[in-house]
Amino acid sequence: MSDAWFQQPLFGITITVVFYVAAQLLNGRFRRVNPLLVTSGGIMALLLLCDIPYDDYRIGGEVITFFLGPATVALAVPFYKYFRKLKGQLLPIISAVSAGSVCGLLAVWGISSLFQASEQIMLTLMPKSVTTPIAIEIAELLGGTPEMAGVFAVLTGLLGSMIGPTILKLCKIRSDEAIGAAMGTAAHGIGTARVMHDSEIQGGISAFAMGMSSILTPLFCIPLIWWL
Repeated sequence: MSDAWFQQPLFGITITVVFYVAAQLLNGRFRRVNPLLVTSGGIMALLLLCDIPYDDYRIGGEVITFFLGPATVALAVPFYKYFRKLKGQLLPIISAVSAGSVCGLLAVWGISSLFQASEQIMLTLMPKSVTTPIAIEIAELLGGTPEMAGVFAVLTGLLGSMIGPTILKLCKIRSDEAIGAAMGTAAHGIGTARVMHDSEIQGGISAFAMGMSSILTPLFCIPLIWWL
């Protein structure tokens, strides 16, 4: 197979779709299997085993990335659908998202201080809980490393989608509002997609929380940066 074939957009699109469909089938059989983790891991393993440069995959991967924007916006549809039912809960939800955003930033500061991480690492980690494109921009403005910020954001979303629902269940949290606010604040779009499978209301609230967190996190970073 020629190298030129790998540089076609169809290559990146095809292997992404194939791995995701396979991961979804696996998830249907084993519910604990995270489709996004399997898809990402499978693609990385294929590229490494076949010695395919990431730049060749990215040609097609960027086509899929283009649809990330519309897909993210579409997550707000359930919230709009249930807005009449939820509008009385907006203040508690916004308060919860604000508290979660502040706690996330303080946790980064505390862990970075504990392990004596450099200031650049800390600034890179700060936007880890907001959606990836925004995390990259925030990290660049703060003086962190944008590329690493994107990696940390994706890993945060994956980890949150994998263990978040279990932790909430162990804490006996059953409220749709609480679950949605927690997942959207801590695990952005990946966490939102996870709870959307369980409840459309939870998914709508999570999408709203994700958007609010993306607005509030940069604002809360300002006094923290001044203090540092």
